[in-house]
Amino acid sequence: MAEGVKARAAAVAMLDAVLGEGRMLTEAADAGLPPEDRARALRLASAVLRRLEPADHALAVHLRKRPALRVMNILRLAVVERAMGAPGHGVVNAAVAIARSGKKTTHMAGLVNAVLRAVPEGPLPTVQKLPRWLRQPMVHAYGREAVTAIEAVHAVEPPLDLSLRAGAEAPEGQALSTGSLRLSAPGQVSNLPGYAKGGWWVQDAAAALPAKLLDAQKGERVLDLCAAPGGKTMQLAATGAEVTALDLSEARLKRLRENLARTDLKAEVIAADALTWQPTAPFDAILLDAPCSATGTIRRHPDLPFVKDETELATLVTLQAQLVDRAVTWLKPGGRLVFSTCSLLPAEGEDQLSQTLARHPKLSVERMPIQGVEDSWWTEAGGLRTRPDFWGDQGGMDGFFMARFRLNA
Repeated sequence: MAEGVKARAAAVAMLDAVLGEGRMLTEAADAGLPPEDRARALRLASAVLRRLEPADHALAVHLRKRPALRVMNILRLAVVERAMGAPGHGVVNAAVAIARSGKKTTHMAGLVNAVLRAVPEGPLPTVQKLPRWLRQPMVHAYGREAVTAIEAVHAVEPPLDLSLRAGAEAPEGQALSTGSLRLSAPGQVSNLPGYAKGGWWVQDAAAALPAKLLDAQKGERVLDLCAAPGGKTMQLAATGAEVTALDLSEARLKRLRENLARTDLKAEVIAADALTWQPTAPFDAILLDAPCSATGTIRRHPDLPFVKDETELATLVTLQAQLVDRAVTWLKPGGRLVFSTCSLLPAEGEDQLSQTLARHPKLSVERMPIQGVEDSWWTEAGGLRTRPDFWGDQGGMDGFFMARFRLNA
């Protein structure tokens, strides 16, 4: 294939996998592609998923009937690329070449060419809405205006946030009020200053808050429950605490171990099921970043609304409660537990807080001041809620809920 067409064709294949097979983008990425083409294909496919509905509206005017998924994805990619400012002539030629290269699409190359030449160039006018199963409870919780603002943030490629070790070499970027460093156009992460020396790690500014809320102290015995891929483990280890990192997935723990080695931080790493594992001694503090719907990370994973639905939610909510109940039994008297989820759904956040207190009368909620956290982010019950529209003019942040509990004697 001609230069530039290979990555575009890979992006179309990824879109086919997400929209036709229900697979996540990272699972569908072609591992055989050169790293530059693979990265470009992921960016292009993500850009289409962020603008799918607007792209379809632009195309619908010029289609008598919707073509097969593969052809539709070729058209979507071209419309989105042009909306992002790519030269129209090259985009159309690449789309036609991709259509001609497939046995099932070669006869549609003429239609691809005709439709794309008919669709006006320029930005797409509307923002893609979240699916109803997710949008409805969010509107109820946060209001229609807030959800519209969240969707606007989802439509834009997010910046990259780093968590820094004190005094470490780091790239130039925007210092956020909570202590994270934000990069707008980072390029290859492993080539950035300070990476090889382990001075920082990639972690969304909101994802860095649960460990700050736990406030681990030097010498404390601390458990990071559901620890992989390790951003929170490294935060905890950097405090000088004696950290145990537990996760069910040995494959995901491999990345955690690599991160610990790169940053020269220490933690005991254990692959086990938290529902059956038992520690040898209680902990001063436990951080439980529980498995969840991950709906707070859509700005980074725009494929999620097309792959996930509400069918797993009840199971996840039950698992979260079971993990909380296990963690409470591992705390020393006076110990503290931070529960967090990267979810925008109250069922996985605010509701879990109230139900945890109902099940465990010896627990109380503590609201602890955190640098850069605004008063409006705290809920009346004492939980901390972040949303993608917070700092929206600076690129937003992931949606999280977290709460700090104290086990009273």
